[in-house]
Order: sequence, then structure tokens, then C-alpha cells
Amino acid sequence: MGNSNSRRALIGLCLAMIAGQAAAEAVCAPDRLDLRWDGGRESFAVELADDSAERAKGLMFREEMDPAAGMLFVYESPRRAQFWMKNTLIPLDMVFANAAGQVTRVHSNAIPGDLTPIDGGEDVRFVLEINGGLAEKLGIAPGAELRHPSIGPNAVWPCEG
Repeated sequence: MGNSNSRRALIGLCLAMIAGQAAAEAVCAPDRLDLRWDGGRESFAVELADDSAERAKGLMFREEMDPAAGMLFVYESPRRAQFWMKNTLIPLDMVFANAAGQVTRVHSNAIPGDLTPIDGGEDVRFVLEINGGLAEKLGIAPGAELRHPSIGPNAVWPCEG
């Protein structure tokens, strides 16, 4: 009887370790982006736009996007980022962040098809596009923090923790 209880305890411990390891691995994955801010936290399934061709196409011609999804634009180095909505069919919020993953600016409800430049400011390295109105609804604002493997070791919210 004691052997059976010990075996069950060992199996339970092993399962907990496996579950913990899977959860730790899921914490920072290329297809997920986490945000946190005072009073909130959210995670999005993201497509990466990390080369010039992917960044140029972005979310053009999409007729809808899941509320828990977005696109993460990753630049090789910080820069002045400007976007427009040419051939974009859905309203978007654009969340601009610096090299450390700290949100510096949020542009809400970009108008589909509008060619007016949307200025994200200087020193932008990451831009998250999500459904229009969602940033305000959730409370995402400058000062929020992003977590993603692309942000690297100098992140304000590193993957390792």
C-alpha cells in the first residue's frame, strides 16, 4: 500500500513538473505577445512581420481579425515609425514600443483605407496592431510593457521571468 501511495506521489510530482515546464515554455513564444500595465494584463496570438516584405504587407486585405490576435512588427533597430492604412480593411489600434518593450504611444482606431501617415514617434522598435478600440477598452496606454522573444535581454519585462 505504501508503495502505491509513493508511486502516485511521484507520478503526480512528475506531471506537475511537466505541466510547469510547458507553462514556462508557453510564457514566451514567437507566436504570443504579452502586455502588462497598471490594472491589467493581456496576451495576443501574433503573426510576426520582421522583414521589409512582411512589414510592407502587414494586415492589408484582411476582412477580420480575431479579438485575441494581432500582428507584431519587429524592426532591426529603433527608428521613427510611420504607418498608413492603404488596403487595410479593418480599423486597427497601433501600439508603439521602444527597444526595451515599453509602450511609448498608442494610436486608436486607425481608419481603414486612410493614407494619412500615423506617426509612432522616434525610437520605435516594435509595433503591435490589434483590432480598433481594443487598446482603450483594455486600458493599454504609454508605459505598458511588452514581453516577446524578439525584445531581448534588455527588456523591461524579460522572457526569463
